[in-house]
Amino acid sequence: MVAPANLPGHPPPSVQGAARGRGAKSNRTGRFESQVSEAFDDGWGEEDEPAQIATTLQPMKSRTIIARNDSPDVGFESSINPYRGCSHGCIYCYARPAHAYLGHSPGLDFETRIYFKPEAGKLLERELSKKGYVPKVIHIGGDTDPYQPDERKLRVTRAVLETLQRFRHPFTIITKSNLITRDLDILGPMGQAGLARAAVSITSLDHRLSRSMEPRAATPKRRIDAVRQLTAAGVPTTVMFAPSIPSLNDHEMEAVLEAAAAAGATTAGYVAVRLPLEIKDLFEEWLAAEHPDRAKRVMSLVRQMRNGAAYSSEWGKRMTGEGPVAEVMSQRFHLARTRFGLDRKLAPLDLNQFAVPAKAGDQLSLF
Repeated sequence: MVAPANLPGHPPPSVQGAARGRGAKSNRTGRFESQVSEAFDDGWGEEDEPAQIATTLQPMKSRTIIARNDSPDVGFESSINPYRGCSHGCIYCYARPAHAYLGHSPGLDFETRIYFKPEAGKLLERELSKKGYVPKVIHIGGDTDPYQPDERKLRVTRAVLETLQRFRHPFTIITKSNLITRDLDILGPMGQAGLARAAVSITSLDHRLSRSMEPRAATPKRRIDAVRQLTAAGVPTTVMFAPSIPSLNDHEMEAVLEAAAAAGATTAGYVAVRLPLEIKDLFEEWLAAEHPDRAKRVMSLVRQMRNGAAYSSEWGKRMTGEGPVAEVMSQRFHLARTRFGLDRKLAPLDLNQFAVPAKAGDQLSLF
């Protein structure tokens, strides 16, 4: 359901209690706001059914579309994020704190107030056409998912892929959605030509747990099917077990990798759960509501992986953690990856095919 969006900087009132079909349990005020609002129960109200919050969509005006990154442990230098905010509602999403820069809450606002870039395809064409542009592999979806539900009608990601295909520009893309299979007509030929790779994030094979952690993402079965269709079309596909959360889903690591390998996945990766800034409180709130029997143990193990804190941003350690719990997780992953044949080395994507397509009226060279 889509409703008109409120203006940036004016978030809606905090939502009292849980919201049906959403991940976050509250709408905690962003860290840059001068006034803080917090819901509480004064004992006078009656218990109501959880509210259903509509998704609002807001177009964003951008002058550029390619973002640059110099973090040494991310794995890419150039990226495109067609959306800000994500209605998949994954409670652990590391992109949540960025919504505070828009004057919104990293909680329910993040998954209900979605910004999209309608000119993404045209902006990309303009940047790739600049004289002196040097191609580097572009990663799509490094922040929020490029195939969240509203992409079905907005087709922003589709426009980006069409532009990359015309320019023969190499790219990688990651998602939790089987909507990626809609674009096999582009991904297949580009993958076969050494110009594209895909990654599908699968955190659990347990439908109930997946629905709890990622309420509006595709079911595990559909994600496995997406891996199958991508690889059948000739797209080298990685399965990402991300995040791996101790005492919550980490016991499924081997099963997820085995199922993805059976579906044709080429390689595998994992990331230990990350809880920076506002995510820590949102995650703990969610744990207490959804998994009260293991909430204390989960957070204890998370802190054991982060030198006693809920999170450490140190490069080289923030993706995997440190200490005995983190080491066991890493060892299990590497053993499983080898056992299921997901440790193959892939050739680099081909940068030499890049070419700016001729436009109508361009003068042809005589030589």
